[in-house]
Amino acid sequence: MEDLVEEILRQVGEDPSREGLVKTPNRVKKAYEFLTSGYIADIGQIVNGAIFEEKTTGMVLVRDIELYSLCEHHLLPFFGRAHVAYIPNKKIIGISKIPRIVDVFARRLQVQERLTDQIAQAIQETLDPLGVGVVIKAKHLCMMMRGVEKQNSELFTSSLIGLFKSDATTRSEFLDLIRTGSH
Repeated sequence: MEDLVEEILRQVGEDPSREGLVKTPNRVKKAYEFLTSGYIADIGQIVNGAIFEEKTTGMVLVRDIELYSLCEHHLLPFFGRAHVAYIPNKKIIGISKIPRIVDVFARRLQVQERLTDQIAQAIQETLDPLGVGVVIKAKHLCMMMRGVEKQNSELFTSSLIGLFKSDATTRSEFLDLIRTGSH
């Protein structure tokens, strides 16, 4: 990868031997290893047994989970917040595991639509809840820095499973909760 980054530097008209760029290929390699670490992550290891029997039937929502990902079309970042909720079916998950699951899928080359669905499906497969709702709001540098150059545009995506899809009251409660106090 370092050789390829060095060639990219040459192709854009830079001198890879220039002092400020000498270590850039290695830094880029390390950055991409981290930013794409979701490909080697395992949901089972992430959850690590943090599933607990519980009779609660109320909605569980983790709101405003920061996420950073890379657009697969331009390899430019997109960033925003995910809101993830589920209705337990006799099982709950340690709340820190939900942001970790978000990171597994965000740390891949992505489109936001697929990212949203992957998070919802992972929660569904891990817990078998009565329903899952995921909403992501993000800004895409591929739209902000190039192309249409619209700095204030945001993309909203949602994925609804089970009661979140079939029950209007559950869906409304979820959407009301993610709007409460949002910025």
